[in-house]
Amino acid sequence: MTLAPPGPWQRWDLHPSVVIGLVLLGGLYVSLGGLRARPRRVASFAAALVVLFLALNGPLHNLSDSYLFSAHMVQHLVLTLVFPPLLLYGTPAWVVRPLLGPPAVFRVARWATRPLIAGVIFSAPITLWHFPRFYEAALEHHALHIVQHLVFLATAVIMWWPVLSPVPELPRASYLAQLLYLFALGLPMSLAGALITLADRVLYPFYVAAPRVWEGLAPLADQQLGGLLMWVVGTIYLWGAASVVWFRWSVREERGDADGAVPLEAYGRQGRH
Repeated sequence: MTLAPPGPWQRWDLHPSVVIGLVLLGGLYVSLGGLRARPRRVASFAAALVVLFLALNGPLHNLSDSYLFSAHMVQHLVLTLVFPPLLLYGTPAWVVRPLLGPPAVFRVARWATRPLIAGVIFSAPITLWHFPRFYEAALEHHALHIVQHLVFLATAVIMWWPVLSPVPELPRASYLAQLLYLFALGLPMSLAGALITLADRVLYPFYVAAPRVWEGLAPLADQQLGGLLMWVVGTIYLWGAASVVWFRWSVREERGDADGAVPLEAYGRQGRH
Protein backbone atom coordinates (compact mmCIF):
# COMPACT_ATOMS: atom_id res chain seq x y z
CA MET A 1 0.00 0.00 0.00
CA THR A 2 1.62 3.27 -1.14
CA LEU A 3 1.27 6.48 0.83
CA ALA A 4 -0.07 9.37 -1.19
CA PRO A 5 1.78 12.73 -1.23
CA PRO A 6 1.18 14.90 1.86
CA GLY A 7 -2.28 16.42 1.73
CA PRO A 8 -4.52 18.72 3.74
CA TRP A 9 -5.55 15.88 6.03
CA GLN A 10 -2.17 16.20 7.77
CA ARG A 11 -2.79 19.77 8.91
CA TRP A 12 -3.37 20.54 12.58
CA ASP A 13 -6.52 22.63 12.34
CA LEU A 14 -7.98 23.70 15.67
CA HIS A 15 -11.76 23.86 15.93
CA PRO A 16 -12.90 26.69 18.23
CA SER A 17 -15.99 24.81 19.42
CA VAL A 18 -13.82 21.90 20.60
CA VAL A 19 -11.25 24.13 22.30
CA ILE A 20 -13.95 26.17 24.05
CA GLY A 21 -15.72 22.99 25.18
CA LEU A 22 -12.50 21.55 26.61
CA VAL A 23 -11.67 24.80 28.42
CA LEU A 24 -15.17 24.91 29.94
CA LEU A 25 -15.01 21.27 30.99
CA GLY A 26 -11.57 21.69 32.53
CA GLY A 27 -12.60 24.94 34.20
CA LEU A 28 -15.65 23.30 35.74
CA TYR A 29 -13.49 20.48 37.07
CA VAL A 30 -11.04 22.92 38.68
CA SER A 31 -13.74 25.22 40.09
CA LEU A 32 -15.52 22.29 41.77
CA GLY A 33 -12.33 21.08 43.42
CA GLY A 34 -11.35 18.27 41.10
CA LEU A 35 -7.65 18.94 41.66
CA ARG A 36 -8.07 17.76 45.27
CA ALA A 37 -8.57 14.22 43.98
CA ARG A 38 -5.79 11.65 44.05
CA PRO A 39 -3.05 12.33 41.47
CA ARG A 40 -3.93 9.28 39.36
CA ARG A 41 -7.53 10.49 39.07
CA VAL A 42 -6.48 14.01 38.10
CA ALA A 43 -4.15 12.44 35.53
CA SER A 44 -7.05 10.38 34.19
CA PHE A 45 -9.22 13.46 33.78
CA ALA A 46 -6.38 15.30 32.04
CA ALA A 47 -5.89 12.29 29.74
CA ALA A 48 -9.60 12.41 28.88
CA LEU A 49 -9.24 16.03 27.77
CA VAL A 50 -6.15 15.19 25.69
CA VAL A 51 -7.90 12.23 24.05
CA LEU A 52 -10.90 14.39 23.17
CA PHE A 53 -8.63 17.10 21.77
CA LEU A 54 -6.73 14.63 19.57
CA ALA A 55 -9.91 12.94 18.35
CA LEU A 56 -11.64 16.15 17.26
CA ASN A 57 -8.69 18.16 15.91
CA GLY A 58 -5.85 17.46 13.52
CA PRO A 59 -5.19 14.51 11.20
CA LEU A 60 -7.67 12.01 12.66
CA HIS A 61 -10.50 14.53 12.45
CA ASN A 62 -9.49 15.56 8.91
CA LEU A 63 -9.33 11.95 7.72
CA SER A 64 -12.68 11.21 9.36
CA ASP A 65 -14.50 14.19 7.89
CA SER A 66 -13.21 14.13 4.34
CA TYR A 67 -11.35 10.96 3.41
CA LEU A 68 -11.83 7.60 5.14
CA PHE A 69 -14.75 5.76 6.70
CA SER A 70 -12.29 3.63 8.68
CA ALA A 71 -10.74 6.76 10.24
CA HIS A 72 -14.23 7.94 11.15
CA MET A 73 -14.84 4.63 12.88
CA VAL A 74 -11.59 5.01 14.85
CA GLN A 75 -12.76 8.46 15.91
CA HIS A 76 -16.14 7.13 17.05
CA LEU A 77 -14.51 4.33 19.04
CA VAL A 78 -12.22 6.82 20.78
CA LEU A 79 -15.15 9.10 21.61
CA THR A 80 -17.28 6.29 23.04
CA LEU A 81 -14.86 3.73 24.47
CA VAL A 82 -11.74 5.68 25.51
CA PHE A 83 -12.82 9.17 26.56
CA PRO A 84 -15.76 8.32 28.88
CA PRO A 85 -13.93 5.81 31.15
CA LEU A 86 -11.05 8.24 31.59
CA LEU A 87 -13.49 11.04 32.38
CA LEU A 88 -15.51 9.07 34.93
CA TYR A 89 -12.48 7.53 36.63
CA GLY A 90 -10.90 10.96 36.93
CA THR A 91 -13.96 12.75 38.32
CA PRO A 92 -14.37 12.61 42.12
CA ALA A 93 -17.75 12.49 43.82
CA TRP A 94 -17.66 16.08 45.06
CA VAL A 95 -17.40 17.32 41.47
CA VAL A 96 -20.43 15.30 40.35
CA ARG A 97 -22.75 16.01 43.30
CA PRO A 98 -23.41 19.72 42.58
CA LEU A 99 -24.41 18.80 39.03
CA LEU A 100 -27.00 16.35 40.42
CA GLY A 101 -28.43 18.88 42.87
CA PRO A 102 -31.72 19.79 41.12
CA PRO A 103 -34.29 17.07 42.00
CA ALA A 104 -35.44 16.73 38.38
CA VAL A 105 -31.86 16.20 37.20
CA PHE A 106 -31.26 13.59 39.88
CA ARG A 107 -34.45 11.69 39.03
CA VAL A 108 -33.58 11.58 35.33
CA ALA A 109 -29.99 10.57 36.10
CA ARG A 110 -31.09 7.79 38.47
CA TRP A 111 -33.38 6.41 35.77
CA ALA A 112 -30.90 6.80 32.89
CA THR A 113 -27.95 5.16 34.67
CA ARG A 114 -29.66 1.85 35.38
CA PRO A 115 -27.81 -0.78 33.34
CA LEU A 116 -30.63 -1.79 30.98
CA ILE A 117 -31.67 1.81 30.29
CA ALA A 118 -28.07 3.01 29.96
CA GLY A 119 -27.31 0.24 27.47
CA VAL A 120 -30.31 1.13 25.30
CA ILE A 121 -29.57 4.87 25.52
CA PHE A 122 -26.11 4.17 24.11
CA SER A 123 -26.78 1.36 21.63
CA ALA A 124 -29.86 2.78 19.91
CA PRO A 125 -28.39 6.13 18.75
CA ILE A 126 -25.02 4.74 17.71
CA THR A 127 -26.77 2.07 15.63
CA LEU A 128 -29.21 4.52 14.04
CA TRP A 129 -26.47 7.01 13.21
CA HIS A 130 -24.77 4.35 11.08
CA PHE A 131 -27.80 3.94 8.84
CA PRO A 132 -26.62 5.37 5.49
CA ARG A 133 -29.20 8.19 5.32
CA PHE A 134 -28.38 9.55 8.79
CA TYR A 135 -24.64 8.98 8.45
CA GLU A 136 -24.48 10.80 5.11
CA ALA A 137 -26.57 13.68 6.49
CA ALA A 138 -24.10 14.15 9.34
CA LEU A 139 -21.18 14.25 6.89
CA GLU A 140 -22.89 16.79 4.66
CA HIS A 141 -24.12 19.16 7.41
CA HIS A 142 -21.49 20.32 9.89
CA ALA A 143 -23.98 21.37 12.57
CA LEU A 144 -25.59 17.93 12.46
CA HIS A 145 -22.15 16.34 12.67
CA ILE A 146 -21.48 18.28 15.89
CA VAL A 147 -24.82 17.05 17.25
CA GLN A 148 -23.83 13.48 16.34
CA HIS A 149 -20.59 13.73 18.30
CA LEU A 150 -22.32 15.30 21.30
CA VAL A 151 -24.88 12.47 21.29
CA PHE A 152 -22.10 9.87 21.14
CA LEU A 153 -20.22 11.52 24.02
CA ALA A 154 -23.26 11.99 26.26
CA THR A 155 -24.72 8.52 25.71
CA ALA A 156 -21.30 6.88 26.12
CA VAL A 157 -20.79 8.56 29.51
CA ILE A 158 -24.22 7.25 30.54
CA MET A 159 -23.32 3.80 29.18
CA TRP A 160 -20.13 3.61 31.28
CA TRP A 161 -21.83 4.90 34.43
CA PRO A 162 -23.02 1.51 35.79
CA VAL A 163 -19.37 0.37 35.64
CA LEU A 164 -17.51 3.50 36.80
CA SER A 165 -19.97 5.64 38.78
CA PRO A 166 -18.07 7.89 41.23
CA VAL A 167 -21.08 8.52 43.50
CA PRO A 168 -23.08 6.07 45.64
CA GLU A 169 -26.27 8.04 45.00
CA LEU A 170 -26.14 6.67 41.44
CA PRO A 171 -24.43 3.38 42.26
CA ARG A 172 -22.45 1.05 40.11
CA ALA A 173 -24.07 -2.23 39.21
CA SER A 174 -23.01 -5.35 41.08
CA TYR A 175 -19.95 -7.09 39.67
CA LEU A 176 -22.03 -9.87 38.14
CA ALA A 177 -24.38 -7.33 36.56
CA GLN A 178 -21.39 -5.41 35.19
CA LEU A 179 -20.06 -8.56 33.53
CA LEU A 180 -23.39 -9.35 31.89
CA TYR A 181 -23.86 -5.69 30.95
CA LEU A 182 -20.50 -5.30 29.21
CA PHE A 183 -20.92 -8.62 27.41
CA ALA A 184 -24.40 -7.62 26.19
CA LEU A 185 -23.18 -4.20 25.01
CA GLY A 186 -20.83 -5.92 22.59
CA LEU A 187 -23.68 -7.65 20.78
CA PRO A 188 -25.32 -4.68 18.98
CA MET A 189 -21.87 -3.30 18.16
CA SER A 190 -20.90 -6.69 16.69
CA LEU A 191 -24.10 -6.86 14.66
CA ALA A 192 -23.76 -3.35 13.22
CA GLY A 193 -20.07 -3.88 12.47
CA ALA A 194 -20.75 -7.23 10.80
CA LEU A 195 -23.47 -5.77 8.57
CA ILE A 196 -21.12 -3.00 7.46
CA THR A 197 -18.19 -5.37 6.91
CA LEU A 198 -20.15 -7.97 4.95
CA ALA A 199 -22.02 -5.51 2.72
CA ASP A 200 -21.23 -6.18 -0.94
CA ARG A 201 -21.56 -2.52 -1.95
CA VAL A 202 -20.50 0.85 -0.62
CA LEU A 203 -23.11 2.01 1.89
CA TYR A 204 -21.81 5.57 2.21
CA PRO A 205 -21.42 7.30 -1.20
CA PHE A 206 -19.70 10.28 0.42
CA TYR A 207 -16.50 8.25 0.64
CA VAL A 208 -16.68 7.15 -3.00
CA ALA A 209 -16.16 10.75 -4.06
CA ALA A 210 -13.52 11.42 -1.40
CA PRO A 211 -9.85 11.72 -2.44
CA ARG A 212 -7.83 8.52 -1.98
CA VAL A 213 -5.30 8.92 0.81
CA TRP A 214 -3.71 5.49 0.31
CA GLU A 215 -3.49 3.93 -3.12
CA GLY A 216 -5.10 0.52 -3.12
CA LEU A 217 -7.57 1.29 -0.32
CA ALA A 218 -10.74 1.41 -2.39
CA PRO A 219 -14.01 2.73 -0.87
CA LEU A 220 -15.40 -0.77 -0.32
CA ALA A 221 -12.18 -1.98 1.33
CA ASP A 222 -12.15 1.15 3.49
CA GLN A 223 -15.74 0.43 4.53
CA GLN A 224 -14.89 -3.19 5.34
CA LEU A 225 -11.93 -2.05 7.45
CA GLY A 226 -14.16 0.38 9.34
CA GLY A 227 -16.77 -2.31 9.92
CA LEU A 228 -14.10 -4.68 11.24
CA LEU A 229 -12.90 -2.01 13.66
CA MET A 230 -16.42 -1.67 15.04
CA TRP A 231 -17.10 -5.39 14.97
CA VAL A 232 -13.82 -6.77 16.33
CA VAL A 233 -11.96 -3.95 18.10
CA GLY A 234 -15.05 -2.42 19.69
CA THR A 235 -16.36 -5.75 20.91
CA ILE A 236 -12.97 -6.92 22.21
CA TYR A 237 -12.55 -3.61 24.04
CA LEU A 238 -15.85 -4.06 25.88
CA TRP A 239 -15.12 -7.68 26.67
CA GLY A 240 -11.64 -6.67 27.83
CA ALA A 241 -13.31 -4.23 30.22
CA ALA A 242 -15.45 -7.14 31.43
CA SER A 243 -12.26 -9.09 32.13
CA VAL A 244 -10.97 -6.20 34.27
CA VAL A 245 -14.26 -6.22 36.20
CA TRP A 246 -13.93 -9.96 36.77
CA PHE A 247 -10.37 -9.62 38.12
CA ARG A 248 -11.41 -6.74 40.40
CA TRP A 249 -14.30 -8.86 41.65
CA SER A 250 -11.96 -11.76 42.37
CA VAL A 251 -9.53 -9.57 44.31
CA ARG A 252 -12.29 -7.97 46.36
CA GLU A 253 -13.84 -11.37 47.10
CA GLU A 254 -10.50 -12.52 48.47
CA ARG A 255 -10.27 -9.40 50.64
CA GLY A 256 -13.90 -9.71 51.72
CA ASP A 257 -14.98 -6.26 50.47
CA ALA A 258 -16.70 -7.12 47.19
CA ASP A 259 -19.36 -4.49 47.84
CA GLY A 260 -16.87 -1.61 47.88
CA ALA A 261 -17.33 -0.82 44.22
CA VAL A 262 -17.24 2.96 44.57
CA PRO A 263 -14.02 4.76 45.58
CA LEU A 264 -13.98 5.65 49.28
CA GLU A 265 -13.69 9.35 48.53
CA ALA A 266 -17.16 9.12 46.97
CA TYR A 267 -18.56 8.74 50.47
CA GLY A 268 -16.86 11.82 51.89
CA ARG A 269 -13.59 12.46 53.69
CA GLN A 270 -14.34 9.89 56.38
CA GLY A 271 -14.86 7.15 53.82
CA ARG A 272 -18.13 6.05 55.36
CA HIS A 273 -20.16 3.42 53.48
